[in-house]
Amino acid sequence: MTALPPHPFDDRLYALRTRWEQYVADGQLEQFIEFAVAVNSLAEHFARLRLPGLSRLCEGLENAVLARIGDAGSHPMRPQEMVALQRQIDALFGSIATSQPSVPVRRAEEKAPARDLEWHRPRSVWIVAAADREDVADGLQRQLNYFGFRVLRMGWDAEGEVEPGEAPLAVLFIPAGSTAEAAELARIEACRKACPASQLFYLGVASVIDPIVALMRAGIDVAIPDDEQPSMVVNRLLDLIQTEEQERYRVLVVEDSRVASTLICRTLTEHGIDSHAIADPGRLLEVLESYRPDLILMDMHMPRFNGVEATRVLRQMSAYQTLPIVYLSGESNIGMQVEALRLGGDQFLIKPFNPVLLAAVVKTKIARFRDMQRSTRVDGLTGLLNHSAAKARLKAMVESAAPGERFTVAMIDIDHFKAVNDTYGHPVGDQVIRGLAWLLKARLREGDLIGRYGGEEFIVALPGTDPALAQTVLDRIRVDFAALPHTHPGGALYATFSAGLAAYPTVDSAAALTESADGALLDAKRLGRNRVEIADC
Repeated sequence: MTALPPHPFDDRLYALRTRWEQYVADGQLEQFIEFAVAVNSLAEHFARLRLPGLSRLCEGLENAVLARIGDAGSHPMRPQEMVALQRQIDALFGSIATSQPSVPVRRAEEKAPARDLEWHRPRSVWIVAAADREDVADGLQRQLNYFGFRVLRMGWDAEGEVEPGEAPLAVLFIPAGSTAEAAELARIEACRKACPASQLFYLGVASVIDPIVALMRAGIDVAIPDDEQPSMVVNRLLDLIQTEEQERYRVLVVEDSRVASTLICRTLTEHGIDSHAIADPGRLLEVLESYRPDLILMDMHMPRFNGVEATRVLRQMSAYQTLPIVYLSGESNIGMQVEALRLGGDQFLIKPFNPVLLAAVVKTKIARFRDMQRSTRVDGLTGLLNHSAAKARLKAMVESAAPGERFTVAMIDIDHFKAVNDTYGHPVGDQVIRGLAWLLKARLREGDLIGRYGGEEFIVALPGTDPALAQTVLDRIRVDFAALPHTHPGGALYATFSAGLAAYPTVDSAAALTESADGALLDAKRLGRNRVEIADC
């Protein structure tokens, strides 16, 4: 098997390789299932890191593996089947090896930004633009340069192989028309093959399903409709840079059989999912409060009361009305299964369960549950925390602050924003708001609070930062924002912002911090705007 340099997910690669070698040596069904679990875990990891090419290769391997699970009588597989799987494994490991760019050597005193240390987060972007769309490419390049991306421009007919280490974070295809021609699809396919870990965007596709499917088959990850602002791609690229490992999924297993609960928890652990098992459904509310799971795996038949009755109780409580509940049972009566779902369950799995299917159901349900929760906290235009979520986060920062801890809160407002809307229209005004949101996300740390407070106003909180340092940081962002071009059909416009700062613990409550920072913001506006002022506390 292809030798690999160290990777951030070496453990997953080692598990996959080891379990495959064990199966090749012994040919047992249990070993093949463990290998399937390892493939599934790696596929999920690539998807979470947004590495589309590697995800496709891994998913192809996973589909081939799942199709061959069968039963004990079908193992060991025939030699030709093993050879076919070995080829897919070698292709996957080879693509992983070629997707890691070389890391420049830094002097000891140089400190690299945390985001630049991740091998899968290069900051380069390729733009492949048609000759008559150079104006769009120019506007995107100016914006990307301001956010620290290195941009390489090329035409649709460019030739040449990609050198090792040159794979970009993303490739933006800007075509002449809204439907890709055969030659353009071939160009996309070649790029996908050369850059398996890169995100491929196609800007300006017709809102018709057939051409979008054709683009996806060629390797495009995101097809942006022709009626959507091309600059929206900047937000997606910043999201790629800021992708973090998610908090581990948590599953509460309600199962009175010790053997079954042990098997379920072991399966979940192998997929990187945290679990807690209880045998007595009477403890359900108590454990839910302390463990706070993302999903419940509920046995149907238990002492005292059954899973459906427990689910009906939970669905009457506002805190648990949307919590996913998946039934696990040997019940084969379809009528009873339908009734169980009607009374509050989300899915029904039959025992004995397929461990790969169980993990896939759990992950899918939890991912959707978390997305739904996130949608209630995030501003739709900017992707930042919304007003209520930002206020709650600031309150939590104050309440959890340790003795001697300090941070600075900033209120930021775009200058003369009403004139922008009145002159250029609300879509351009929205673009200006997004531009400031993108700049804040790109320039501030991942642990900083960044929220859209309302309209053209933002709130920022910088932990471990005094007002003088915060003023320096925000003043640099202010200068960058003033130079950031916001493209529109008539060219480009420029905007500025004003900001006010207040410090904790000089001001020791969340409400007083925002009020004090807002007063400093008004001072900045009175003093001529386009400046950052510190509250006089």
